[in-house]
Amino acid sequence: MKELDKGLKLHGFNNLSKTLSFSIYDICYAKTRRHVDEYIAYIDEVYNADRLTQILTDVTEMIGANILNIARQDYDPQGASVTILVSEEPVAAEILNKENGNVEAPGPLGGTKVASSVVGHLDKSHLTVHTYPESHPENGISTFRADIEVSTCGRISPLRALNYLIHSFDSDIVTIDYRVRGFTRDVHGKKHFIDHNINSIQNFMSEDTRRRYRMIDVNVYQENIFHTKMLLKEFDLDNYLFGHGREDYAPEELAGIERSLRKEMQEIFYGRNMPDMG
Repeated sequence: MKELDKGLKLHGFNNLSKTLSFSIYDICYAKTRRHVDEYIAYIDEVYNADRLTQILTDVTEMIGANILNIARQDYDPQGASVTILVSEEPVAAEILNKENGNVEAPGPLGGTKVASSVVGHLDKSHLTVHTYPESHPENGISTFRADIEVSTCGRISPLRALNYLIHSFDSDIVTIDYRVRGFTRDVHGKKHFIDHNINSIQNFMSEDTRRRYRMIDVNVYQENIFHTKMLLKEFDLDNYLFGHGREDYAPEELAGIERSLRKEMQEIFYGRNMPDMG
């Protein structure tokens, strides 16, 4: 017999599956093919298997899991993979009390960047990270996407790792999904399809994150599905030029680059192609 928050007594194991998945986008302008290649090489160097391993190690500690085994590999010419086998028990008491990730309050923050490919198994649960560098030869826009999923069952919650993972990237756009699947029974045989209160993923984010991003929610409460889209509010062109600085461009060229970058960000955020911004 186990016990959930609020004193709910369960019959057997908590069979609810909780999945937090999101895509994180970093956008830059690389004028030449050489600069695009240098950008991809930079991504590959910064986001290697060692960095991925540290991120997953931090995440498993945050959600109260135990690492059993780690396997990692850097690939030639680029990319990396990490697999972590993790068990749920024992779960630290402070993870399960009022500071649990299931409570609508921000979890801990982090500052380490992550990328490439990661798979971590948490004893019927898993963590994954996959990265997708992309560029176009005509407009100079390069977009780096990282897809992340943290799926747990039992009492541990992936929501506790939300802030750390967001702060681990320099993110221009973030799309987040959280869903709870299955059911668990209490000692009286009654089914419970969720074991915590939630009305928005935003409630689990830190205050500085909510200030930095414009956010839109699309939630289906009766299905325990929650979706949040995030777009960085402030735009500083200096942060998006790779290989050259402002001084290397004419004013009219800078204006065109900024329009292209803003268009790229709007299209990703709204999920549709848009007309040129003039």
